[in-house]
Amino acid sequence: MLIATFNVNSIRTRLPVITRWLQEFLQETKTQDKDFPALTLAEAGYKSFYHGEKSYNGVAVLVKDTITGTSITYGFNDGTYPARVLTLRHKDLTVLNTYVPQGQALNTPAYAEKIEFFAHVRKVIEREMSGLFLWLGDLNVAPEAIDVTHPETKKNHVCFCDEIRKVFADTKAGLADVFRKFNPEGGVYTFYDYRVKGAVERNIGWRIDHMLASESLAGLALKCSADIEPRTWERPSDHVPVIAELNI
Repeated sequence: MLIATFNVNSIRTRLPVITRWLQEFLQETKTQDKDFPALTLAEAGYKSFYHGEKSYNGVAVLVKDTITGTSITYGFNDGTYPARVLTLRHKDLTVLNTYVPQGQALNTPAYAEKIEFFAHVRKVIEREMSGLFLWLGDLNVAPEAIDVTHPETKKNHVCFCDEIRKVFADTKAGLADVFRKFNPEGGVYTFYDYRVKGAVERNIGWRIDHMLASESLAGLALKCSADIEPRTWERPSDHVPVIAELNI
């Protein structure tokens, strides 16, 4: 099974990129449900499940139309974050697809919300991690110094400060970093800021898109990589896809 996570940064704007590089999972679709391009994706052979808000949040999953028996839920059990959280269940596999709040700045309500979001995720992990479980998406944390260019300049950033990295480590405790398993060295990123001139060519970026697996699922992983090429296409997302191959 191939599983990919890709923050497309507006699916309607990036539709040519998506149809050129189709994958199972997307984040931050930034599209109201009525405007989601389900028909175009169906013509490409994918069933779409999605929930989004105009110009802000949205999550979606694309599944090959030959796959049956999947169930989808949105948000956490208390009904919060329906446009940031999507859970897919297929046979014994559970996939939690999230678009974690960025946090804006330290000591702000948005940053507090980010920490609260991770507390919600931890409850899901504790409930699901004994089985085949995968948490993926734009998680908005670079967990190690090797996951960001010039880490010495990011010490007070909401995606890299000591506190948020500790919160992230506690949240994902018990899960394996599938990408890091196959890419032990640093210098491979999943986000290249539009505002940084020549970011891709100069390899200035962040690794904030992740695939974190339960022990039983991590043992079935055959490979995991980031595909930088779509970031060089016309009107690209500022994120790149992360793809895992699982022996299930």
